Amino acid sequence: MEKRRRSMMPAVLAVALLAAMLLSSEAAYSGGGGALSPGYYSKSCSKLESIVREEVARKKNETVVTIPAVLRLFFHDCFVNGCDASVLIASAKEDAEKNTRDNDSLAGDGYDTVNRVKARVEKECPGVVSCSDILALAARDVVNLADGPYWTVELGRRDALVSRASDVEGKLPGPDMKVRELTAIFKNGGLSQLDMVALSGAHTVGFSHCTRFTDRLYNFSGTGKTDSSFSKDYAEALKKACPRDVSDTIAVNMDPITPITFDNNYYTNLLHGFGLFTSDQVLYTDSASRETVKQFSANQTSFFEAFMASMIKLGRVGVKTGDSGEIRTDCTAFNKH
Repeated sequence: MEKRRRSMMPAVLAVALLAAMLLSSEAAYSGGGGALSPGYYSKSCSKLESIVREEVARKKNETVVTIPAVLRLFFHDCFVNGCDASVLIASAKEDAEKNTRDNDSLAGDGYDTVNRVKARVEKECPGVVSCSDILALAARDVVNLADGPYWTVELGRRDALVSRASDVEGKLPGPDMKVRELTAIFKNGGLSQLDMVALSGAHTVGFSHCTRFTDRLYNFSGTGKTDSSFSKDYAEALKKACPRDVSDTIAVNMDPITPITFDNNYYTNLLHGFGLFTSDQVLYTDSASRETVKQFSANQTSFFEAFMASMIKLGRVGVKTGDSGEIRTDCTAFNKH
């Protein structure tokens, strides 16, 4: 493993340099009446990025679930009314975004990571750094700590003043969606089909509960049969791990080959019928996205470049800046006004 990590370093450095070049040509992104900028906290909280890195690394060393948990939390936040930390709100009435069925499966380690970072940042720079910026930085760091790329994160987001469960439905990609549906979901956020395929690569880490995909194993499209796009060997292995009467607490790795390493193996898996969700495997079976899957499978640097560019774009979706929103002192609750 150590030899493999050393061999990846030139590619990781190359894509990190590419990200720096992308941002140097567009130093600030304007949105919501203000601007996002990599150096937004350079004077007001100069130790921010090192604090986030340290706390994320500490949490990741406690449990590798931190990697997919934080990354998925960022996705689910940005897809619903933008990257504004609205998914972090805990509601006594259970009517906030995190209380919906679509967000039930978000692992608690993601929330815990952001809350830990926020507590430490508040001691260093009280009332300065938004929860949405902390989440964006943490998402970058979990990817990099899993041997993935490193990019410069644009900062200056402010936190939402509302979080409604009713806003979530229809905004998030689902495990049974086809390419056309997935593309439409991403288009709503100003993201392209290429962005969709690149960001789907986040499934190279993490896990899924069996109940999210057992229909593909036992009753695909109501036929009572297994989805024929599955590798037969993979389907049999999944059936052993996820029997028909499986508990909703049992889960399997999204990537059965390198489940805790952020790499391009997700796309290679699709070439061999190892996509866990319908929404994964269709990226290869549909001609609209097949060539991109093949490209990313053949060239990890190409995937890393696309993933970084797409994460930067995702981080701009629906941001609150300037006089919009607020800087929460507690990521789980709105400030008292």
